[in-house]
Amino acid sequence: MKYSTYIFDLDGTLINTLDDLTNAINFAMREMSYPERTIDEVRSFVGNGIKKLVERAVPIGINEDDFEKTHDIFSKYYVEHIADFTRPYDGVIEAVKRLKDRGCKTAVVTNKEHNAAQIVVREFFGDLFDVVVGKMDGFQPKPSPEVVFYAIKKLSVEKEDCVYVGDSDVDVQTAHNAGLPCIGVTWGFRDREVLEREKAEYIIDNPNEIK
Repeated sequence: MKYSTYIFDLDGTLINTLDDLTNAINFAMREMSYPERTIDEVRSFVGNGIKKLVERAVPIGINEDDFEKTHDIFSKYYVEHIADFTRPYDGVIEAVKRLKDRGCKTAVVTNKEHNAAQIVVREFFGDLFDVVVGKMDGFQPKPSPEVVFYAIKKLSVEKEDCVYVGDSDVDVQTAHNAGLPCIGVTWGFRDREVLEREKAEYIIDNPNEIK
């Protein structure tokens, strides 16, 4: 067995959150009388956490107070509607179960707010993941490797036994910054070309290929 620990990104890798994120962004845009965003625009905005998502969605040049108000509106709405349309990608639950059946350890490391990540993972995956780490105070978000190192420590495993699984350029950069190989998945928010450009060690088109 080449790897005994699999560390997963969340949005775009395990679950499709795009509809709920788009709905939350556009609720905030309407509340602030800003132009709404298309689902493809929101797809291109995600990957660096909620604050960066809102920053990319709002009109250029708004003041700090209006940005903070928009961010607060988005965050409150999203927590209340976090799983209206969000679902795991087909085959993902089964793939993670197979890893667990082989005795592998599993973790989620995401730029989603920590509490939101805990809620979503528990809702859809129960106890399939040994550790779930979201954005927390005192840690730089991905592509910083800090949260990956934190997860590895919590798992009590060796870095050499770990591989990171994600769908975006941020994920490949995170893996490489942590000194890990990356399995890039093509069913998420970025195209294969992005994963190839970032030099993901593996690129897969189906969750069954993770094993």
